[in-house]
Amino acid sequence: CGPCREMIPIERALLDRLKGRPFAVLGVNSDTPANYAAGSKELPVAWRSFRDKRVGQPDISAEWKVGGWPTVYLIDHRGIIRKRWSAAPPAAALDKLVDELVATAVEDPDR
Repeated sequence: CGPCREMIPIERALLDRLKGRPFAVLGVNSDTPANYAAGSKELPVAWRSFRDKRVGQPDISAEWKVGGWPTVYLIDHRGIIRKRWSAAPPAAALDKLVDELVATAVEDPDR
C-alpha cells in the first residue's frame, strides 16, 4: 500500500542511523509473493519481512490485531510493546521513541 511504501525510506534511515546498536526492523507483508518481489525491486527492503498468510496457521495480522496497513509496533529490548500506531507514525515521533528505547537497551546491564 502507499503508506507502507512511504515507511520504507524511514525504516531504512533508522537502520542506517542505528547500525551496530540494539535495534532491528521486522516487517509483515500482505502482498502476493509476485507483488512483493516486484515491489522490493523498486523499493528494496533491507530487513526480514514475513508473509502475513501462513499455511496451516492464523494470519499474523489476526494474531497481532492489525486492522489496517501499516500498523507499527515499537517493542523494547525485553519484548514489551511500548507503542502501537494504526497508521504510519510521524517520523520525528518514531525517531524520538526509538532513540529512547535504544538508549535504555544500551544502559541495561542484563540485556
